[in-house]
Amino acid sequence: MTRPPGHGAAEGAAHAIGFSWQRVSALMLRHLYILMRSWPRVLDLAYWPTVQMLLWGFITVFFQQHSSWVAEAAGVLISAVLLWDVLFRANLGLSLSFLEEMWARNLGQLFVSPMRPSELVAAMSLLSLIRTLISVSPAAVLALPLFDVWVFSLGPPLAAFFANLLVLGWTVGLVVSALVLRLGLGAENLAWVLIFAIAPLSGIYYPIETLPAWLQPVSWALPSAYVFEGMRAVLFDDTFRWDLLAGALALNAVYFAAAVAFFLRMIHVARERGLLLQQGE
Repeated sequence: MTRPPGHGAAEGAAHAIGFSWQRVSALMLRHLYILMRSWPRVLDLAYWPTVQMLLWGFITVFFQQHSSWVAEAAGVLISAVLLWDVLFRANLGLSLSFLEEMWARNLGQLFVSPMRPSELVAAMSLLSLIRTLISVSPAAVLALPLFDVWVFSLGPPLAAFFANLLVLGWTVGLVVSALVLRLGLGAENLAWVLIFAIAPLSGIYYPIETLPAWLQPVSWALPSAYVFEGMRAVLFDDTFRWDLLAGALALNAVYFAAAVAFFLRMIHVARERGLLLQQGE
């Protein structure tokens, strides 16, 4: 018996409309292969709950030991949040500028032009500064009518805190950009992972002494720890700690120089291996 024309196609279409666990499993398998071949993606799954637990765990411990702390300086938490956002936005402002070039497949075009890698670093850093100012300024202004907190009351020390956090954000952003260039876009989550890794160690909402004794030396290796300790010294004691500023400046100088060198090295490696034109997962 001869089938009418188009019968096979109609039957295939009807079969495709039906629910198929085989297609479900095939799509899941594809994404599982992508997940298992990208350690940054696997890290990202367990990372956020762990960081949140550490951060809020240390905050809880500190509040249990110093219940009157917030009453003594009502604006300290909001000031800490705003300064933390400077660090966070500085990192994202730089790393996202680089990621946008990768998403647009534009790195190859950039590096066949006369532009030098050092000029790319300078451009991304200045873009990060602009993005950070745009991001933080409205929140800083709104904190006054809503919460009666004027972060600019910190005075001249605020400029020192801002500059140090900005440079540290640039440092993390350059490291992230270099890693994504080397590992591919599957590592783009590092733009968020690395910056939040230092949050529990920076003493944003609590003094460094709240951390376990064995963890405090790690914290003092971060410029952000000196900045937030300096912020609390201004708010609680009305004292600007020049020793803390010096520590932050020294660490930032070393880390930023190392980050620039690492980024330039990864650019060189990418050119040698043709990675500038082959960016993917």
